Amino acid sequence: MEAVRLRFPDQERADHPLSIGVHGLGRRGRGEIDLVAGDEHSAVRLCVDRRGMWLAVDEGAPGVHVNGRQVRRMAMLRVGDAVYVDGAEMRLVSAQPPRTVPEEPRDASAPGPDLRVVLRGVGGHFHGRSFTLERPRLVGRSADADIRIDAPAFADRHARLELVGEQVVLRDLGSAEGSVVNGEPVRDAVLLAGDQVVFDAHHRFVVEAPRRLSARREEEAPHVARAADAAPRREVDQGGAWRLPWLLLAAVAIAALLAALLLFGSG
Repeated sequence: MEAVRLRFPDQERADHPLSIGVHGLGRRGRGEIDLVAGDEHSAVRLCVDRRGMWLAVDEGAPGVHVNGRQVRRMAMLRVGDAVYVDGAEMRLVSAQPPRTVPEEPRDASAPGPDLRVVLRGVGGHFHGRSFTLERPRLVGRSADADIRIDAPAFADRHARLELVGEQVVLRDLGSAEGSVVNGEPVRDAVLLAGDQVVFDAHHRFVVEAPRRLSARREEEAPHVARAADAAPRREVDQGGAWRLPWLLLAAVAIAALLAALLLFGSG
């Protein structure tokens, strides 16, 4: 599980690191929506474990939305998602800054692009659609854009996405507002499997790639679970070591009981 922080972009507050556990969301004394530390009984809860993050909502909770979609009971979350609770905006951001684009020229002898690397829409007009990256993809308002976002303030040529080796490279083409990667505003960035990129506030895409690229991402990104789970894992291992002798003793006792029944039964 990648290290994640909770950011309130409309307020001057420091980011909250989200450790493994349950984090309640509620209003504090001044009426601001904030984390309620250790409160597992809040009507809205952020839950984090080694598998990922999700949002749990009780019946009767104030309006809760994730990326513009209402949440009534539960929603899985990923880095870059925008969460709204009773009108207050929060954003899940990575603890690591976006990766910058290397300046090295592209190696002409490198193998061709992997067609399994795709950009999948998870919000906005392109929700559910996928774009392969066998060739560069133009994002913009112009008619020849591969990902065409027809908004008045959106640039005709906003950005370009292309596969360079095993990395998806996002390059800004002179847009006014740039893009958002994993909750952070960027111009140019390198994207890996699982990264979320947002154009024009609500057009969301996730990079999907084969296991090889995903494994590289896991090696580079820190994990919340490493330190937090070290001690529990040792306890489980020790518990397993203690259970083995007891199982052997129980088997011996059952065998002795069966032998006695056979001996006395035959007499």
